[in-house]
Amino acid sequence: MHVLIVGGGVVGLACAHALCTRGVHVTVCEAGSLGSGSTGRAAGGIRTQFSTRVNVDLSLASIPVWESFSQAFGVDIDYRKTGYLFVARTEETADAFRDNVSMQNEAGAQSELLSPDEARTHLSGLRDEQFVAATYSPLDGIADPHSAVQGFAEAVRSVGGDIRTKTPVTGLTRAGEKWTVETPDETLTADFVVNAAGAWSRAIGELAGVELPIAPRRRQAAVVEPETRLPDDAPLTIDLDTGSYFRPEREGTALVGGHFSATDPDVNPDRFDQSMDIEWAVEATERADDCAAYFGPETRIRNGWAGLYAVTPDHHAIVDEVAPGFVVAAGFSGHGFQHAPATGHAVADLCLGEDTGSVDISELSVERFESGTTLTEQNVA
Repeated sequence: MHVLIVGGGVVGLACAHALCTRGVHVTVCEAGSLGSGSTGRAAGGIRTQFSTRVNVDLSLASIPVWESFSQAFGVDIDYRKTGYLFVARTEETADAFRDNVSMQNEAGAQSELLSPDEARTHLSGLRDEQFVAATYSPLDGIADPHSAVQGFAEAVRSVGGDIRTKTPVTGLTRAGEKWTVETPDETLTADFVVNAAGAWSRAIGELAGVELPIAPRRRQAAVVEPETRLPDDAPLTIDLDTGSYFRPEREGTALVGGHFSATDPDVNPDRFDQSMDIEWAVEATERADDCAAYFGPETRIRNGWAGLYAVTPDHHAIVDEVAPGFVVAAGFSGHGFQHAPATGHAVADLCLGEDTGSVDISELSVERFESGTTLTEQNVA
């Protein structure tokens, strides 16, 4: 069997690795360089605190891979379990927290519901008077997406996988049981095509005659020098009601971000502004200051960037064989890096017609958008 994967980000390479380790011949076609799309601009968060069981399960199935990555792949991904802290300003959000923690614990996560005062034990500068509840999980943390791409790519090559950079897929045609795949250099045939093209996945779907409800959306992050240093072991903190988040970076800096617009236009993934908007960075820093007493008026905005999320209408991925021999693993809405290992195994199952029982991905079928059985992810920051 030959599987051709479109996209050389962390999801595509995790799929390639899972397939190669099961004896499948794999070719990865990446239009640019490995990890040059959304992966290269990801914040690297890994968390179990989601509001839907499928996302929690994907995280729980992926975390063992991240924990053992340096030993298994020989690459240090700087994995740090500093935790995630979610804080709620309203009773409505607090009620959702209670339901979420119950579901997460049932799935096997270690999250807990906290009072604002208890939350200050994890983040001493929290402005606890602003909040009514919080949740925290010690399983959550961060890692380096760039190193993960390197590790997966080296592992794929070591078992005979063919990784081609600067090789865009320009045509897809189904004839009988095979796909014909056009690239500028060569025409290839494959039994399966896996669309792991992230923000470009809708365009790849169009080449295959498949309409995918996935839109590229611009997201930003800023690196700042806080007025008061954020502790190195501070959790990644998300003020869910305002959309603000922050976490410590290296050498006393902090990463701040958030999505503050109610509506978002689609962007052209080949032509979008990759620089940070200073007005947005000021607002993000002010919102972080409203959450915790580190980001006062002496905070200095150092630099930042913009990248792309591949977003579906319900903020959940599509992991599904959407047409014969055409598998989609895209639309993660900002969660692709952390869910890549489990997604790789799920995609291998789809291509091989197997069920290894790792995660039930049936809810991630594209058919949910036609049937109206879409999901609701509250923790979308």
